[in-house]
Amino acid sequence: MMNDLIDLLHKGRHSLVVANGEVCTFNGRGVIDLYHLIEDDPGFMFGASVVDKIVGKAAAALLALAKVKEVYADVISRPALDLLSKTDIKISYGVVAPHIINRTATGWCPLETRCFDCATPEECFHQIKVFYKQMKY
Repeated sequence: MMNDLIDLLHKGRHSLVVANGEVCTFNGRGVIDLYHLIEDDPGFMFGASVVDKIVGKAAAALLALAKVKEVYADVISRPALDLLSKTDIKISYGVVAPHIINRTATGWCPLETRCFDCATPEECFHQIKVFYKQMKY
């Protein structure tokens, strides 16, 4: 099943695929789709299989809070892997990166920076919420 979802992610050039009874694809930037799913329909994520292009600590926190069953990431950051390894989520990935870089490759992803010192998924969620309020999403 996960291999089919990974194929769908790559062939469809999606940023995120979530399967939980039905398969949904997303193309948003960053963690915005995960954030909206948790805010708008948290039950859909519970026990889901998730395939994501890039999982940084912010995405990992959202996945942990949603209590997904399993996640695959093409690229996962070390802080994200550390956070997810403390959960019951089955994790698989292509590459582990020290951190996630921003879109212009000039530094860290802003949410990776904001969540870096957070000890819990809940602390990360607060940082994500503040970030998106400032961005006026």
